[in-house]
Amino acid sequence: MFSTKGRYALRVLTDIAEQNKNDYVPLKDIAKRQCISKKYLESIVKKLVDANLLTGISGKNGGYKLVKAPSKYSIGEILAATEGSIAPVACISNGSAICDRKNSCKSLPLWIELNDLISKFLYKKKLSDII
Repeated sequence: MFSTKGRYALRVLTDIAEQNKNDYVPLKDIAKRQCISKKYLESIVKKLVDANLLTGISGKNGGYKLVKAPSKYSIGEILAATEGSIAPVACISNGSAICDRKNSCKSLPLWIELNDLISKFLYKKKLSDII
């Protein structure tokens, strides 16, 4: 299950994409339109900036804008930037410890197949598909 961080990240990027693409969009305006706490959004946009999905400036005309066109953002990369792993189970998540049942786990192929389906779907879908 995806957390509010991932879901709100999609809302933030969608909101920004729908604004004037040449202007930085103030976070307070996004928070108001999306009915999300500005303080909570600050932690989300930090992850998006760190993942090079947004760029931001501070000051009077500050805010955030997309780094690339909405059609160049995959939903998978947005969720991975905010959620970490999007794997359905921890044992196949990138960076997880190797499970000592890996060689005898009868359900592992199921989880690997599900992970492949989810990843292909989310990385195929673009931010522009939401807009």
